[in-house]
Amino acid sequence: MASFDIVSRVDLQEADNAVNMTRKAILARFDFRESKTEITLDKKEKKIHILTEDEMKMRSVQDTLLEHLVRRKVDVKCLEPGEIQMASHGMIRREFAIKEGVDADTARMIVRLIKAQKLKVQAAIQENQVRVSGKKIDDLQAVIKIVREAKIQIPLQFINMIR
Repeated sequence: MASFDIVSRVDLQEADNAVNMTRKAILARFDFRESKTEITLDKKEKKIHILTEDEMKMRSVQDTLLEHLVRRKVDVKCLEPGEIQMASHGMIRREFAIKEGVDADTARMIVRLIKAQKLKVQAAIQENQVRVSGKKIDDLQAVIKIVREAKIQIPLQFINMIR
């Protein structure tokens, strides 16, 4: 019986590369000269921290970060922005949480979407992923197409195709 998994994962190395490229781009910009702007990625907590002097610089850093994430093929739908907060000495900071895994509500929605198609496949929720299995590869490929076309708010990948 053929099967595959629907997951939501982020390549943290590519996210780290995007943060480093953003840091280099900021250092090269004239409007950031002699400003105290920092951007870091905490891989354990899966958060991106931005610390800067004012909201204009914060928007510039965010735009540059998003641009580099897209270039590195990291889906920006995985970022959950936090509130802009005041930090010490007139600085402001913002965190972006990197979300991974298919949450329970989204998984149930995917399973309902698959069952509504009346294909000869079974969809099962397993922790933070959805496993789809069936006899025909064509049915599985149809499921992949249907899920890709659906308006789902998180980035999805289709992995572990077993024939």
